[in-house]
Amino acid sequence: MAQTPDLYVVCSNCGNEVSPYITECPYCGKRLRKRAPKIERDGTVVEPGPRARKVPTPRLTRLRAGEIPGVRADARARPWATIVLVALSLFGYLLLFAVDRVDVAVDGPLHGEWWRIAVSPFVYGNVWYELAAVTAIGLFGWLLERRHGPLVVIALFVLCGMGGAALDAVLATSPLAIGGNGAALGLICAWAVPDLLARGRGEEYDGDLLGAAVFAGVLLLMPLAAPEASAIAGFAGGAAGMLAGLLLARVRIA
Repeated sequence: MAQTPDLYVVCSNCGNEVSPYITECPYCGKRLRKRAPKIERDGTVVEPGPRARKVPTPRLTRLRAGEIPGVRADARARPWATIVLVALSLFGYLLLFAVDRVDVAVDGPLHGEWWRIAVSPFVYGNVWYELAAVTAIGLFGWLLERRHGPLVVIALFVLCGMGGAALDAVLATSPLAIGGNGAALGLICAWAVPDLLARGRGEEYDGDLLGAAVFAGVLLLMPLAAPEASAIAGFAGGAAGMLAGLLLARVRIA
């Protein structure tokens, strides 16, 4: 509020008369006011009001190598669980050059050798089948590991891959479940669930559902080109991944 300035003010510390336009007493150095008043052109003085607190604007730091806009992750973090699963799959393909798949995978009755269920998702006898399945495991496993961590990826691989092979061994009269089509479909479905839910609510989503659908379609039809890819394991893995994705989405929202 504009007012007529006083000719002088008295310092409460030393008692000297000083100018009303200064902030410190020139005689004793006592602080008289926080800020000097503003002098208008007509000579009136406007006392400074309380300074508005400036709210800092949040800013993102510069993107580091390997990061994408909208996703901030530790550049030092590596998808170790996904890397290990892909490496074991590649090793399983090389293993068949030394041993017969009948001896290590679900290829016929198990006769109590249930350990084959744990080995079978890593073994491939068809390079194109392996390329499709391992690529899906590597891509969607990495995406899920960034979102939920390595333990979720390993649990999904066991549930969808090994669980699908076990279901084929139980239900099929001549069990044949080689490769990780069930694991790959489970990872794809678990990753796609949040975007499918967002699409159902009419919300925006960032994921490429079309690309995920292409991967899933190729793997679902893989038994037609590679008989060792079990249709039972594939559908069971996809269904288990869908249920796991719903559970993970609910936990994340809560």
